[in-house]
Amino acid sequence: MNLHGKDIKIFTANSNKAVAADIAKDLGLPVGASEVVTFSDGEISVSIKESVRGSDVFVVQSTSYPVNDNLMELLIMIDAFKRASAGRITAVIPYFGYARQDRKAKARDPISAKLCADLLTTAGADRVLTMDLHAPQIQGFFNIPVDHLLGVPILAPYFIEKFEGQNEDVMVVSPDLGSVTRARNFAARIEAPLAIVDKRRQRANVCEVMNIIGNVEGKRVILVDDMIDTAGTLCNAAKAIIEIGGAKEVSACATHGVLSGPAIERIQDSVLKEVVLLDTIALPEEKRIDKIKMLKVGPVFAEAIARIYEDKPVSPLFI
Repeated sequence: MNLHGKDIKIFTANSNKAVAADIAKDLGLPVGASEVVTFSDGEISVSIKESVRGSDVFVVQSTSYPVNDNLMELLIMIDAFKRASAGRITAVIPYFGYARQDRKAKARDPISAKLCADLLTTAGADRVLTMDLHAPQIQGFFNIPVDHLLGVPILAPYFIEKFEGQNEDVMVVSPDLGSVTRARNFAARIEAPLAIVDKRRQRANVCEVMNIIGNVEGKRVILVDDMIDTAGTLCNAAKAIIEIGGAKEVSACATHGVLSGPAIERIQDSVLKEVVLLDTIALPEEKRIDKIKMLKVGPVFAEAIARIYEDKPVSPLFI
């Protein structure tokens, strides 16, 4: 694959090797030879084992748990490519950590998402390719180009096929007011009506469901969000939709399965019939349960990388 004088190379650190392998396979390329290890004192060491001089390098790394280790691996790897005279370096970050720290919620708060953007730029990244930032305006934190892919075009076809012929019974629900735009776009794709769960959060990671805006009685409900962290909001919303709204069944989907703390136990014990996630974050074996289904993002990222490399627009992937 050599269209304008540079070859394309796909590298990965340790956070999500499966997605990097999927991307490379779809592009008909091998994953670049490299080694990322941690010394006994916690320092990270990177070795690039092939020439990247003049190459268009794409580094695949989600900054998920352990967030700081994965972020440092990415930064050090980018620096290594810069010092090895790579032609262009693109940080491919399926899940962008620290994205929820995008504003000052109270006095003297940091804006950590902006700091991460500055670190990536300073390390030597020429552009960023990511998916479903928690706050889309984070793109403006970067002084380099950011291509922002969406998870809905991958998730929606799954549910269109699943509920084929049952469209009148299906309803999309946003688990909170912050996810309404995403849920509305999802509902438009599968041609289903939209409802909203109105909740009031009393303290961090604890929420109380107050009301359901819309009639979900007798419906097959799909809860749509950008990420599932501790799953408290999601499971409370699902419970309210069944007990208060009278829905027939509830499924859920999200782009990022952070699944921290008691998330797996909550999902397992909840009324949720199925939770569909994208593999932007690798799911450890111990967290795999029958209720969780994973869909691959590799083909979409591979198409985006091919378009970036060929200087073609990425926007057709959003249609």
